[in-house]
Amino acid sequence: MAESNHNGRMDEEALLMMEEAKRKKRMKWTIGIIAFVIFQVVQGLFFVLVIMKFKSPKFRISDFNVSTLDSDQSSPSFSMSFMAPIRVKNTNWGPFKYDASTVDFTYGGFPVGQAIIPKSKANFKSTKKINVNVTLNSANLPSNSNLGSDLSSEIIKLNSQGELRGKVTVMFMFKKKKTSMMNCTMAVSTSTKMVQSLSCK
Repeated sequence: MAESNHNGRMDEEALLMMEEAKRKKRMKWTIGIIAFVIFQVVQGLFFVLVIMKFKSPKFRISDFNVSTLDSDQSSPSFSMSFMAPIRVKNTNWGPFKYDASTVDFTYGGFPVGQAIIPKSKANFKSTKKINVNVTLNSANLPSNSNLGSDLSSEIIKLNSQGELRGKVTVMFMFKKKKTSMMNCTMAVSTSTKMVQSLSCK
């Protein structure tokens, strides 16, 4: 009788151990499934909020050195040439392919020169560098412009404006049209023949 009770207790203990092992296994599975679901949700949110957040690349002109600069206060007139460092900064998770375009340089709202931007692309999370030869002159300015006053102060104020149209492609299949705008203001010293200030919006 005592041996039967002892065997019964052993069977109960074995069953309890088996139930405990099953419970722990189920808990591990449950934790694993919850962790997997959370990971998928976080991954999905990251994809939607970061990867799929299309932004217009920044289209700018960087600081540059003036190659030649001639001015005549009595006329008044000016001409200059320089290598324009154009930059297209793409912060997207896919390349930005853009069409050929132009950058117009103006003085007082009147055109004084133009730079040609060839068709190309800016890779994801990178900056495309384009160096373009530019020649500017005041031949088309009206006679009532403020050029004479500016030349007397030895400063020529210029603007550069342009537009890049293209598409951002993420993961080879998600595409979105984007337009990048350039609007920069610069001041060039006629005495030092250097760019005194340069700002872009």
